Amino acid sequence: MYYDVIQNLGYNLADYYHYHSVRHTIYVEKMACYLAKKMGVADHDLYLLRVAALYHDSGFLVQAEDHEEISCEMVESELPKYNLTDSDIEKVKGMIRATKIPQKPQNCLEEILADADLEYLSTENFDKVSSFLFKELQYFEPDLTLEEWDARQIHFLENHQYHTEFYRKNKENFKQQHLRKLKEKYSLS
Repeated sequence: MYYDVIQNLGYNLADYYHYHSVRHTIYVEKMACYLAKKMGVADHDLYLLRVAALYHDSGFLVQAEDHEEISCEMVESELPKYNLTDSDIEKVKGMIRATKIPQKPQNCLEEILADADLEYLSTENFDKVSSFLFKELQYFEPDLTLEEWDARQIHFLENHQYHTEFYRKNKENFKQQHLRKLKEKYSLS
């Protein structure tokens, strides 16, 4: 399954998705596994989490708007061939839906995927990764300026919260540093 999903994204995802790319999908899957292990998630639940991470942005193959629901439709049509039960598929769909902004995860697995999806907000790669998102958004909004993008980022960072205790404890401080840096750029601190 891993190879099939990654290959499909690699060959068929539009090249203007600089942020929502194969690289992002692989990274989210890796971070979801990392966080799951920190939280003691294993076995079948870990497998379902990995599946959800792989499929969470596959809807971008069709369109950006409501891509989470399109990803869920793909899951419904593709996962039965991998012998996942209806209950498993519903869990995967719940995790995918938990990545929709604003995030509203309802259980531990959904919290893990939601946090893994936005983990970059608290990393040393924040500037680089957010530049990919800015470039992607400029495709859809050609008049979007860097100042407008930074204002959106400030608003997003001010309103974002990690859902897992592990990320709140270990990542929030780094995210706040990025927020302060952006605010200082515009003398907003």
